Amino acid sequence: MPHSKTRRLLLSLLGVITFLAIWEAMPRLGVVKPMLLPAPSEIPASFWREISSGAWHSAVLESLGHYISGLFLGSALGVGLGVATGMSRTLEDLTNWIVRLLRPIPGLAWVPFAIIWFGVSPTAANFIIIIGVFWINYFAALGAVQAVDRDLIELADAFGHRSPIAKLFKVILPASIQPIMAGLRTGLGQAWMAVVAAELFGVAGLGQRMMQASSLLATDIVVVYMITMALLYGIVDMIFVALRDRLLAWKA
Repeated sequence: MPHSKTRRLLLSLLGVITFLAIWEAMPRLGVVKPMLLPAPSEIPASFWREISSGAWHSAVLESLGHYISGLFLGSALGVGLGVATGMSRTLEDLTNWIVRLLRPIPGLAWVPFAIIWFGVSPTAANFIIIIGVFWINYFAALGAVQAVDRDLIELADAFGHRSPIAKLFKVILPASIQPIMAGLRTGLGQAWMAVVAAELFGVAGLGQRMMQASSLLATDIVVVYMITMALLYGIVDMIFVALRDRLLAWKA
């Protein structure tokens, strides 16, 4: 078993090294112009210039603010409405066609309304992020609640837990928490994609900085912020997994 783990780790490292080597070779051999695809060896210096200028810190803080607020509100609304709809056939019937009409509309399609309603502001960015996160969590929570074993609900009735609130905390949430948490984790990545989309139209943050750099053909700066987003997402996901594992330790 240890030998197998070591082999897999070495193969993973080999894959990364091979990828970086091919990337490095393409601009150096003239396969693509360095202006269009900078070599990875140039990225650390570009990264340091952004940090030294203060632009990196400012962009990261702005985007984290949009990310956290949009993620929290979108997740809370999605899970809350998903759980409520899963528990109520009447509410499901009322919202059925509303969901069918609104769900296929991509988050970017709401950008014009976000600008009209809120202007080019953090509120507009939060609105786009909330929409991007809402549906993932709504359907995850709805599906989780509807999949709860009906026998468990009947058992709760037999033990006197007949009110919706009692059933929610005694049966439904404990039985559906894992798929709900899976939806929340998926929303972490979707929120980052929504952050960039929300900032492309002028709101300060990583997306705006990427657009400024691309307009100047500073592709090395674009890559710096792509890597930044990947690292930030990795950190957020790691923290979430640690919290999830602690929260679900009772199910182990």
